[in-house]
Amino acid sequence: MDLQFTAAELAFRAEIRAWVAENLPADISRKVHGALRLTREDMQRWARILGRKGWLGWGWPRQFGGPGWSAVERHLFEEECALAGAPRVAPFGPIMVAPVIMAFGSPEQQRRFLPGIASGDVWWSQGYSEPGSGSDLASLRTRAERVATGTGDKYVVNGQKTWTTLGQYGDWIFCLVRTRTEGKPQSGISFLLIDMKSPGVSVRPIVLLDGEPEVNDVFFDDVEVPAENLVGEENKGWTYAKYLLAHERTNIADVNRAKRELERLKRIAQAEGVWDDVRFRDQIALLEVDIVALEMLVLRVLSAEKSGRQSLDIAGLLKIRGSEIQQRYTELMMLAAGPYAVPCIREAMDAGWQGDPALGGPWPGGAAHCAPLAATYFNYRKTTIYGGSNEVQRNIVAQTVLGS
Repeated sequence: MDLQFTAAELAFRAEIRAWVAENLPADISRKVHGALRLTREDMQRWARILGRKGWLGWGWPRQFGGPGWSAVERHLFEEECALAGAPRVAPFGPIMVAPVIMAFGSPEQQRRFLPGIASGDVWWSQGYSEPGSGSDLASLRTRAERVATGTGDKYVVNGQKTWTTLGQYGDWIFCLVRTRTEGKPQSGISFLLIDMKSPGVSVRPIVLLDGEPEVNDVFFDDVEVPAENLVGEENKGWTYAKYLLAHERTNIADVNRAKRELERLKRIAQAEGVWDDVRFRDQIALLEVDIVALEMLVLRVLSAEKSGRQSLDIAGLLKIRGSEIQQRYTELMMLAAGPYAVPCIREAMDAGWQGDPALGGPWPGGAAHCAPLAATYFNYRKTTIYGGSNEVQRNIVAQTVLGS
C-alpha cells in the first residue's frame, strides 16, 4: 500500500489549488472561514461556478458529463476546495441522487435530470426520514398508489417526510415511498422523483436551537407524480436506497472540512488565551491525531481502489469516525470561548458586528469568532444520528467484519 501522491497527482493538486484561488468568490470564502450564515444564493453561486467548469459532478464518469477523475483526484479536489473556504456543495443532487439515476435510471431520466444537476441550476432535496421512521427507515409509511389515466399511469402520493435538510430551497425531491404493504417492509418500497412545485406539496420549516430553519417537514397531499418518474423497478427502492446511503455516509466523514476546522480551532484557542493551557492543548492534539488517522483510512480506501483491489465496505466506519470528530471540534471551539460562545445575533454578524465593547457592545467579550460557536455545537449533535445512527452503524460494521 502506497499512500504517497505521485508527481502527476501533486501537479493535479496544484492545478486545482490555482483554479479555486482564482474562481472562489472572496465574500463566500470569508463567510465560510468565519462560520457566517450562507444564503441559498451563496451556495448556488459556487455550485454554478463549478457547473460551468464541469466540476460540480466531480465524482461523475465522463460518459455522464463528469471529469472522469480517479478516486485520489476526487479526494484532492475536495481537500483544496475545503481548505480554500469553499462552501460544502449540497450533496443531494450531485453526490446522492445523481449516482442512483446513473446506475438505475432509464436513459430518458438520465437525459432529463442529470444536466440540471451538473449545472447547479436545479436544487434537489432528500425525502427519506419520516416521523417514527428514521434509523428504522424500512418502516416508512408515505404511500404512493399507482393509477391508470387516459394520458398514462401516475402515482398519487400521501404522507410526510421530516428533517429534510434545506428542503425550503428544493426544486425536486427524491423520495422513498411505499408501493406495497405485503411481505417484508423492505420489499414494498419504491424510489420516486417528485417536482416540489406540484400541487399538494407543502414545506414547513423546523426552527432549530440556533434559530435557523435548516430542516423541514414536507407534506404530500394527493400529489400526482407521472409514472415515468419512478427510478428502476417498482418495489426495488430499498436496493437503490442502500446504494445511495453508501455515498451519503462516505460524504458525512468529510475529513477535508475537519482539517480546515482544526486550524480554525487553533486560531480560536490562541485568540481566547487558552492555547497556553497544556490540558486544553492536549485535547487539540488528540483531535489532530484522530483526524490524521481518519485521513489515513480514507487514503487506504483510495489506494485500494487505485490498485484495482476491492476494499472492505467501510462507509459506516467512515461515517462513525467522521461524525464524532465533527462533534469534538465544535465542542472544543465552544469550550475555548467559554460564556462568550453563547450570545449570537445573526443579523449583527452578517453586518460585521457582534457586540464588541470597543464598539459599544452590550456585553464583555463578544468577539465575532465566538458568536456562532454554541449554536454550531448544538447543531452538530445531529451528525451521529443522520445518515444512519452510529449505534446502528456499529452493528453493521461488526457484522461485516465478524460475520453474522
